[in-house]
Order: sequence, then C-alpha cells, then structure tokens
Amino acid sequence: MNRDGRSTASCAASQMGLVSDSEIEVAASILRAGGLVAFPTETVYGLGADASNPQALRRMFAAKGRPPEHPVIVHLRGTEDLGRWTRDIPAVGQLLAEHFWPGPLTLVLQRAVGVLDAVTGGQDTVGLRAPAHPVAQRLLQAFGGGIAAPSANRFGRVSPTTAQHVREELGDALDLILDGGPCEVGIESTIVDLSTGAPVLLRPGRIGIAEIEAVAGLPVLRATSASPRASGTLAAHYAPKIPLVLASSRDLERTVRGAAGPVVVLARRARAPRSSAAQWHLAPADAQAYAHDLYAALRSFERSGCALIVVETPPEGAEWDAVRDRLTRAAAGSSMGPDGA
Repeated sequence: MNRDGRSTASCAASQMGLVSDSEIEVAASILRAGGLVAFPTETVYGLGADASNPQALRRMFAAKGRPPEHPVIVHLRGTEDLGRWTRDIPAVGQLLAEHFWPGPLTLVLQRAVGVLDAVTGGQDTVGLRAPAHPVAQRLLQAFGGGIAAPSANRFGRVSPTTAQHVREELGDALDLILDGGPCEVGIESTIVDLSTGAPVLLRPGRIGIAEIEAVAGLPVLRATSASPRASGTLAAHYAPKIPLVLASSRDLERTVRGAAGPVVVLARRARAPRSSAAQWHLAPADAQAYAHDLYAALRSFERSGCALIVVETPPEGAEWDAVRDRLTRAAAGSSMGPDGA
C-alpha cells in the first residue's frame, strides 16, 4: 500500500513470480555493460539504460528514434537516491517524494553536478521518480544506480502496457525484456516541476492536482512557456498508426458518417442502432479504468483494418485530466503521418 492509501500491489506476488531472481541479475548485468532492458513499471513499460553511461543513452535514443533534446526520466529506488541526482531538494519535494514514492509521480528538480546532458536534454533540471512495480524495484535494487527509462516504444507512438507490446514495437533493438504482466495504471506518471520551488504541473497522471496540493500545502500552478521540457509533453504524442479524432457525443455519428473509410469507435455510450461504424467499443465509465485500458485499445485499433479511430471526447472533471491529455496529444500526433511526432 502506498502512503497515499492506494494499493499498487494487488497483483504484486504474481508479478514478482513472472520474473526470476536470475533474470533480474542478468538484466542488471546488461545495464552495467551498457545494454538496454525493457521492464515494467506500474504506469507503462520502460526502455531502460544506465543513466550514467553516455554510450548506453545514445543507444537508447537511437532505438526509440527520440530527439536528443527531449529529456528522459531517471528511475530510482526511492528517496535515498535523490542526493545523487539533484543539488537542491526543496522541502515540498521531500514531502511529495516521501508521500507518493514509490508511485506514479515524477519530480523535476535542479540537476546535480555530473548528471549527463543526454538525460536532461541539456537543461539544468532532471526528472526523477521511484516506480512502484515490484519487478522495477527489484531491478533497481540489483543494479544499484539510476535507470533512464522512457516508454519502450518508438518516439511519439502509443506507450506499451504489456511485454508483448514492447516485442512488437522494438523487437531486436533490446537486449532483454522483463515480462512483469500488464501495467496497473496504464498511462504515464504525473510530472511536477519543483525546480523553482513552487509546484508546477507539467503532465497530468494518476496522481491528481488535489492530492498533490493536499500533501504540499501549496497550490499547483500550470505550466508556462518558461517551464522545463519534460517527457511526453509535446503537443503531438501517444499517437496510433492510423488517424484518431475526438468527437463530442453530439457529433459522434456525424463524424463516423463523414469518414472516407471504415471507422472504429471508442465511446462511453452504446452503439446507435443505425451506426455505420465498422466497430464500436464501449469504454469504461470510470476514469482510472479507462486510462488502464486506453493504450491497449489503441494498439488493437491499429490492427482493426479501419481507416480512422473516432473517440468520444472524455467528460470534464479533474479525474479525467490525464485521459483528455493523452487523447488530445494522440489526435495531434496521428495527424502527422506514419512517423508521428
């Protein structure tokens, strides 16, 4: 149980059982040798490399097709590792880390001397988090250092939430994939910038603003053009290989009828009797369940044979912020063609 009261270990025993101690040791050895290891976190699968090894980081960026100026998140065992990666831990940062770690919260802090530009994208800040997945924690304990781990997919595309997603997308580009089962959360971590002291939301996730404010005792501000660049915050991201558009409930059928080819629909209401959609998928009514299922659904839609994905715009409300964020960026990214963002 996390300190915020959410269970992140409902399947911990079975997840740990999927990966043997010998596999963990092999994975740690690969990382020490400059190799790449995909591993599960509670959010999505990460593409792991030694965050202190320039050659390993170059190989990681090449495998993803990730622009070198786009920063990555360093995964740590916990708060005991913060001093190695940041030169300044504000009191609010210590509070948030102690309360939410391990868990799906990334803190952006002023980087320590020696942290590589390849990790930070050349900025004076570094993103840090401690993942809650038991396999990730075992790997971090065995490795003993920071693991840079963006999502284990091609840059700009839909993040993987199972080991099979990783195999399909990156295949032979990796030295090892640790299969810890499906990810519990299903979307990436919340990112909060603390580099100037006040908390600033850079990316919404499972942990919401109200939860952060309750622990921090401070209002969470919105990002501005002066905020640091952070993982997954480009306008176009998380994009499936076929176009995706968002449509209001009122405009859903009109959007389907106006499409040039077969359409797959993801909606929170049942299919209309005379809908012309080739496929209609009923989405979960609960925001967390929707987020958990989202990326797997988008990957299945890519294989549907349809020409367009139409998604009913999620409802307003803070609990839906992260889902709306991912779908808005996915719609922007899928309009950019097969190479994504």
